[in-house]
Amino acid sequence: MNLDSLFSLRGLTAVVTGGSSGIGRAIALAMAAAGASVVIVARDATRIERVVAEISAVGGRAAGVVGDLSTRDGIREAGDAAAEPFGEPDILVNSAGINLRPPFDEIDMDVWDATMSVNLEAPFLLSRRFAPAMLERGFGRLIHISSQQAHRAFVTSGVYGVSKGGLESLTRSQAEAWSARGVTANTLVPGFVLTPLNARLQEDTEKVRQLAERTMVGRNGLPEDFGGIAVFLAGRSSGYITGQSLFVDGGLSVH
Repeated sequence: MNLDSLFSLRGLTAVVTGGSSGIGRAIALAMAAAGASVVIVARDATRIERVVAEISAVGGRAAGVVGDLSTRDGIREAGDAAAEPFGEPDILVNSAGINLRPPFDEIDMDVWDATMSVNLEAPFLLSRRFAPAMLERGFGRLIHISSQQAHRAFVTSGVYGVSKGGLESLTRSQAEAWSARGVTANTLVPGFVLTPLNARLQEDTEKVRQLAERTMVGRNGLPEDFGGIAVFLAGRSSGYITGQSLFVDGGLSVH
């Protein structure tokens, strides 16, 4: 057995939602570097084209789908379109998310519905769309991106925290249902990561500094911190890991 057999993703296809920026982009680049054919699903065509070009420039295979995950019809259309470039995927990474944070007393149904659709319903429906082919092949990997706020309330968790708590429960249910047939489900739990999703909070430099000091490594997260662990979970050597929430947070959650 060699490293290639343990960690290569050659011959596999991955769909990465939110793959045009932040953690999703880093995972898409890493999976392409490991040999996977990668389909990026996101809202912004320009950003998608930029990442596809990055992957293609170094000899990787990539395609993009402009998708709206805020409605059930949009999720269905995005899922069908994502299966067209390279066929039914072996790997699904649900990284797309929205982070609306009005004060809790001001949360209305529009905020609730939008957050739940993108952060929870899209992972559920896309998994349901792609799992049958994975189960038929006897191999599949579902990787969801959660949040510390699935476990603890801080920095105005609001509906965002609720949606991520649901996502981790979804992961365990999927693992229970499908792991015995070769389809595993796991969640990555970031700490505070310097991404566009957190741009507003990053304006508070003192808060950013405090969050860094709460980690054990002394810094906040970067998108590239997630590439390697995602490649591992996506590959053939991770088949005995399922239903887990893996904290990629520099030790923040240990305090």
